[in-house]
Parts: sequence; C-alpha cells; structure tokens
Amino acid sequence: MSTGKINVQTENIFPIIKKFLYSDHEIFLRELVSNAVDASQKLRTLASANEFKGETGELEVTVTINKEAKTLTISDRGVGMTAEEIDRYINQIAFSGAEEFVTKYKDKMDSGAIIGHFGLGFYSAFMVAAKVEIVTRSFREEGEKAVRWECDGSPEFTLSETTRADRGTDIILHINEESEEFLETARIENLLQKYCKFLPVSIKFEDKIINNTRPAWTKKPAELTEDDYNAFYKELYPFSENPLFHIHLNVDYPFSLTGILYFPKLKKNIEVQKNKIQLYCNQVFVTDSVEGIVPDFLTLLHGVIDSPDIPLNVSRSYLQSDTNVKKISSHITKKVADRLEELYKESRTDFESKWDDIGVFIKYGMLSDEKFYDRGQKFCLLKNIDGQYFNLEEYRNKVQPLQTDKNNKLVYLYTSNPEDQHGFVTAAKNKGYDVLIMEGPLDAHFLNALESKLENTSFVRVDADTVDKLILKEENTTSVLTDEEVENLKSFAQLNVPKEQYTVVLENLSPDDAPVTITRPEFMRRMKEMSSVGGGYDFMGGMSEQFNVVVNTNHPLMSKILNETDEQIKTFKMKQAIDLARLSQNLLKGEELTQFIQKAVSTL
Repeated sequence: MSTGKINVQTENIFPIIKKFLYSDHEIFLRELVSNAVDASQKLRTLASANEFKGETGELEVTVTINKEAKTLTISDRGVGMTAEEIDRYINQIAFSGAEEFVTKYKDKMDSGAIIGHFGLGFYSAFMVAAKVEIVTRSFREEGEKAVRWECDGSPEFTLSETTRADRGTDIILHINEESEEFLETARIENLLQKYCKFLPVSIKFEDKIINNTRPAWTKKPAELTEDDYNAFYKELYPFSENPLFHIHLNVDYPFSLTGILYFPKLKKNIEVQKNKIQLYCNQVFVTDSVEGIVPDFLTLLHGVIDSPDIPLNVSRSYLQSDTNVKKISSHITKKVADRLEELYKESRTDFESKWDDIGVFIKYGMLSDEKFYDRGQKFCLLKNIDGQYFNLEEYRNKVQPLQTDKNNKLVYLYTSNPEDQHGFVTAAKNKGYDVLIMEGPLDAHFLNALESKLENTSFVRVDADTVDKLILKEENTTSVLTDEEVENLKSFAQLNVPKEQYTVVLENLSPDDAPVTITRPEFMRRMKEMSSVGGGYDFMGGMSEQFNVVVNTNHPLMSKILNETDEQIKTFKMKQAIDLARLSQNLLKGEELTQFIQKAVSTL
C-alpha cells in the first residue's frame, strides 16, 4: 500500500476557475465588491477589539470606470494587505482570508459581518479582465509599504513595491475585448443595484451612494413603523401598491434567519405573482428563485430572506439542499400560519376585508402542505353570494345543505361566475339555498380537497343540474303532458341540438322556471377547470365537454310547441328556446350566433 498527495497544477485549474466556476460573468462585480466590504468590516472589528487604534474615518467602497484606459476599479479603505498577505490569500487559490479572520475573531464580531467563505471570489475578475492589478497598503502601524500585484490570467504574476496614500486596496481590472459592456455606466449601475443594493458598507458609483446599508430586515421590529415597512416594500418593488400586511422574521437558533415577507394583493393569475422573494446571504443578493428554501405556495409572497446558514454552492449562485434548508422552510411556513391566525383572531372584520386578495394564497397552501391545511382550517373563509363569510366549521353548522338521494351526502351549491350563472343562482336562492362564490383559479382543486377531507360532503356548481333534481323529494312535480307527449317532445328537442356534446333531458319543473336550461355534469366540468390550472396536465384525458339540455315539460311554451301544426314555426320556437339557453351559458358562437341574431331580428 502507498499513500501520497494529489497534485493540483495551477495551469489546469486556472482555466476552470475562470470559465466554469461562475454561471454568469456579471457575478465578478458582486464578488469583488463583497471582498471590499469584507475588508471594511474587518477594520471595524479590529477597531472595536482595540487592535486598530487609528481613525477609521468614512468607510466606503468606490467603483470607477475609465473608458479610455478600459479599466474598472474597485477601491476600499479597509484593512489592506501586506506582501506576505498577498502571497497567502491571493497566490494560494481557495485559501480564504475571510474564513481565517472569522475563526480568529468569532467572539468579537457578528457572525454575519463577513461575506467571504471559499477564497475564490477574487479570481472571478479574470472572466472579464485581460489583466488584473492589486494596489494595496496594510492598516498596520509599522509603516507598511504599499505593494502592487499584477497577473494576466496565467499562473505567472509580479509583486513589487509601490505607493498608495492611505490604507486599503484598489482592484484594477483591464477589461478584455469580449467584456467591454462592463465599461458602460448603465450596465455597472444595474449590477450594483442588483447585487449590492443592501450591503452594510456604503458603495459609491458616479459620485453617489447606491445602497441602503441598513435595510429594514436588519432592524428590530420595535424600531419600525407600518410606514417604514411600506417604504421598504416600495424600495423593493417601485410603483407597487402597498402590501396587505407583513411578517418580520428574526431567528437566532437553531439557525440564523432574518427577513420580511409581505402579502401583496394577489391577482387571479398566480404565476405572475411568483419569484418575488429575494434571497440574500449577509446582505448580498443571491437569487430570486427561492423554491428550494420556500415551499411553492409561499413563493406568492414578496420580500426578503437573509441567512448566513443557507448552504450555497461555491459561486454563491444557487442553493444546495441540506437539512438546514428543510428546517428553515418549515419555520417560515409556521411563521406565516401563525401570523395569519393572529390577524384572523385580532380582527375578523379586517381579515374578511382582505380575503379576496389573500384567499388564493391560503387555498394554495392548504392544497400543497398538509400541516398548513390543518392550521388553515381555522382561518380559511368561504364567501357566499350575499358577501357573507364563514370558516369551514361555521358553514357546515349554519348553512342548510341540499341532500342527494344517491349517496345521502350533504351537498352545498357554489358559483364560479356569478354573472354568467345568475339565472341558476337566482333559482337556488328563490328556493332558500345558499350559494358560495368559488371563482378563483385554484377553486376546482380546492373543492376536491375539501370533499376528500370533510366527511359526507360534496360541492356542486349551481348549473350542474336543476336545483329540483338535486334536492331529495318525496314526490316530484307532476308533468302536465302525457307520456306520449313527453316522448314526442324529447324526440323533437333532440333534432335541434348538436348530438356530439348535448344530451336532452326532460324534467317536471315549475311553470315559473325557464323552458330550457343548459346544465353541465359536475365531474366533467370540474375536470376541465382543473386542467386549466393543472400545470399542463390534462384531467379531461382528451374528452370534449358535455352538456345537458334540460327541457321543462311544465312550461307553457312546450305545450305550444307540441300543439303547433306549422313545422317551420314549431322548429323555430324549439330551436330559439334551446339557443337562448345556450346563449345564457356563452355556448352560442360563430355562425350559430349570427343565425340566432338574424332570426331574432326577423321576428321584431
């Protein structure tokens, strides 16, 4: 058996770092500015530990473009480096000076004050630079001389003495031809706004400070007013409406997590609302794709999450899954549920006023997270056509259900479009039944979930069938027609409907009900609605939607049609009655609609 050390050649690893470590070349600016911020934070720590006795002065990082020289410079007034430190931290790839500093001063500083970790960020400069210079002078009092380090992206470098008026470091990038976009003022300003907007040290560019060093999530809730929270929301999302309410996250154990999550006014298109939570690590922007750390339903929220304990890949560009991620995700879910329950209990009236905007979020959570479903039952509301709100338990205890004669289930009625289904809603209300409004994008799925959870309960849309047919009755209304007339009426009605999608059904309804009604079988209709928000999955299995043409045998018009001797008039009346019913359900379109209008006009 033999042992040894793996030999890593810089000639081989340098191209890998330059080309493949970072997914996007623009990351170089985030890395270099973060290093400059770390240098400034180190000086603050040393000053507080009484190891630096001079004046710290104004600590800020400056970014400067020189188009003529084709250089981009990042300067700081932090700790600087000696020649020995350059050899230690720059010439040794993946040796992290930040990590070493945190280990040494862990008892004297905030664990989140230093950003760096892997010791690789500096080398991102070579993705955009043909040559990189470092001009640096250490803070130490022994009169350390400034030094200059130069490298053209090969393993060869030069190190020499130079002059610099003050402590700190200049990183000078000589931008290569392929990357001259990074010499444009607008491009650099956009990147600084994206990645460095909330860094804890001032960042100056074009003679102005571009960042907020103390964003709201870094403060204690007691320090902030409602106006402060709203102002920060506008800072994150300019031109947006004020959010409905917020949740301030502030956790020290078993992991460090801060942030503010906002409940926006949600629109019906939930996909538009996603990816608005920004993930930060020590105030450095990482990503706005937070699916790995936030459950899918919580991505409808807006705001910021910041944690040094979130595991990131080496380039700090995306999450790496581990047990901490699951713990943080569970904690955020719990905090959101706690906040919603708190708001519900504090002011039921205020909670109801916000329900139309937050209902889709709560239903989404109950559909996708079992624990959230259990919590959500307490504050999930059902709204009826009269604008009244009930939680699930209240609705089952207070509202009279229908009862079917097939499986003896309690049946509750709802409408998915109060305007389009106005006639059916009116018919149900006239018979004394309540009608829920279920017009959200997830409501078909939500109703399925409720039916699976609530024992002996189902929900039927008001146009799934006539109310009379849904209600369990000892006696049905008697038809005014003979059996033979009923058969003749059915046969004649079938001649006037498209047979592929429509089935004629005769029912003995009240003379006051409509002569013809279009109903939609609940199962087929709900499958269609679920398909529309099913993430591309076809719940219909390619089947076309089916409809029932319900003919009211007791309506006077049906007797007139049967007694009509002129076949043309007889067909015209039946066809118009059926088309009127189809028109009320938006099922009459194109050529059929044009013909219907022409016939109607001809009778005026």
